[in-house]
Amino acid sequence: MRVRKGKLALFFLLVAVILVVVSTTTTAVWSRITKGLDIQGGFEVLYEAEQGQKVNTTILAQTAQALQSRIDVLGVSEPDITVEPPNRIRVQLAGVKDQAKARELLGKQAKLTFRDPSGKQVLLEGTELKENGAKLDYDEAGRPVVSLQLKDATKFAEITRKYLGQPLPIYLDDQELSAPVVQQVIPNGQAVITGQSSAEEAKQLAALLNAGAIPLKLKEVQSYAVDASLGTDSLKDSMEAGLYAVLAIFLFMIGYYRLPGVVAVVTLIAYSYLVLLTFMLLDVTLTLPGIAAFILGIGMAVDANVIMNERIREELRNGKSVAAANRSGSKRSFLTIFDANITTIIAAAVLFAYGTAGVKGFAVSLIVGILVSFLTAVALSRLLMNLLVRSGIFRTPRWFSVREDEISDL
Repeated sequence: MRVRKGKLALFFLLVAVILVVVSTTTTAVWSRITKGLDIQGGFEVLYEAEQGQKVNTTILAQTAQALQSRIDVLGVSEPDITVEPPNRIRVQLAGVKDQAKARELLGKQAKLTFRDPSGKQVLLEGTELKENGAKLDYDEAGRPVVSLQLKDATKFAEITRKYLGQPLPIYLDDQELSAPVVQQVIPNGQAVITGQSSAEEAKQLAALLNAGAIPLKLKEVQSYAVDASLGTDSLKDSMEAGLYAVLAIFLFMIGYYRLPGVVAVVTLIAYSYLVLLTFMLLDVTLTLPGIAAFILGIGMAVDANVIMNERIREELRNGKSVAAANRSGSKRSFLTIFDANITTIIAAAVLFAYGTAGVKGFAVSLIVGILVSFLTAVALSRLLMNLLVRSGIFRTPRWFSVREDEISDL
């Protein structure tokens, strides 16, 4: 086989691009990944509906929606709000600095008000909206609207008569939800809010209106703050342990498999970067279980490389040339890697379906890791190995850690 320097140059170019991209952008990618409560610290509070109120899953979900709206005031990204039937709501706020303000905001009862055009005078309160009186509807042109039903039709008729042609802003606490303009006097207490850009937006507004109309009183059952230093220490320990493990894997792969080991190291670096990039693009909230899944995914990627390298070595021991052994070894390894990964994906999917928030995060991280592993440990490894083999420089089995006395005479 003649030497093809172009293949070798292309190999080094790809490796250089991977290393440069990883070394220059990893910090930015890492900083943009949302960290969970257990990593960056924060505040968790468990609420319970006070006794004597009508409570069901729908009302809890609507109340959670109102809490979500209120949390936006804090500027918290991706709060974790979990409804825990029959009567509890758990709120986790990662990165919250002012815990007193968070407790004050969350502890208040959601208050819905209809105000005059200036937004200062309260004309109606949320309690005057019928229970579940707001819902998604569609007008004659098929556009999404929110329909309302008021308890006191006479009072609402007087308000619409007085403010005919003027906006009638609706507030949840101090946040303006909508400012519909009164088009006509409404005598029957049934109004329609138009101007929603999508059915999802109308549905969300209806949920907020219903939540604001619900006089659901919550009491704080349990709350605690997670110090950022605790999360930082845990993250530091986890990352250090992961780094040592990865370095040990790199040394083993290069020392034991030689040329394929070098390729495996490059693909593992690409794998780690792409997983973090996927976390950032999917806006995954990274927790300590997620980091555990990330490191476990590295193990899965290593396993895929080991399977492929062992198959190539088997073919070399059977007397095949380096090029033929690389082709057939890669093909034979594919189904084995596929079977191993698909069973893990099924297990992760079950964890996601039935697990709690932390388990779901672990499952999502594991599934992302396996899918990226397929891309790097199979596709990228094959590409890089083919470039090296077809360069014609690495013709002897010793580059694959196979001694001549191990090769069959066939």
